[in-house]
Amino acid sequence: MTVDRERVERLTRELLAAIGEDPDRPGLKQTPTRMAELYTEFFSGVGEDPAEPLARTISVSRGPAPDTLPSGAVLLRDIRFRSVCEHHLLPFAGHAHIAYLPGEQVVGLGALVRVVEILAARPQVQERLGEQIADTIAEHLDTRGVLVVLDAAHGCVTMRGGRQTEASTLTIAARGEYNDPVSRAELITLIGSAGFGAAHG
Repeated sequence: MTVDRERVERLTRELLAAIGEDPDRPGLKQTPTRMAELYTEFFSGVGEDPAEPLARTISVSRGPAPDTLPSGAVLLRDIRFRSVCEHHLLPFAGHAHIAYLPGEQVVGLGALVRVVEILAARPQVQERLGEQIADTIAEHLDTRGVLVVLDAAHGCVTMRGGRQTEASTLTIAARGEYNDPVSRAELITLIGSAGFGAAHG
């Protein structure tokens, strides 16, 4: 889906007028164009297939021990992401940590980053974002388990209401073997050693 930039510009002008501003004053004259550019970037994931980056896998059976599956998880920590909360259209941003237990196929680490970027680039809530990342990896990659931990600071918490500027939200989504808390305990420890609360870093 392509963002309708002209419509965004028109609606931004209407919004500015609705709050009592003059959209033609010098400081605001370019704001509708800037908003169209911003929304094109922020919502580029709408309609994009998050599974597409996972289509190119690598067989581990081509390695030095072709009959041996990887015994441990692949863990990618501190993937920076930003999204927009669908409740108030305020941004939230932080870090994603992804682990998966490979079967016979692995994927380039950049593909995991792209899954996060695509799913984050649409109106979201953090709880659903983590579940969607986990589902995409579990359904489109040969895995025995998937764990997704998101740690993010939300504009609706830090900039409005009580304005809890240091608050961050932690969510966990697990699939397969990592549904078992004991099985994922080591990963949670490894992720935690990177420092939860990194959403502010």
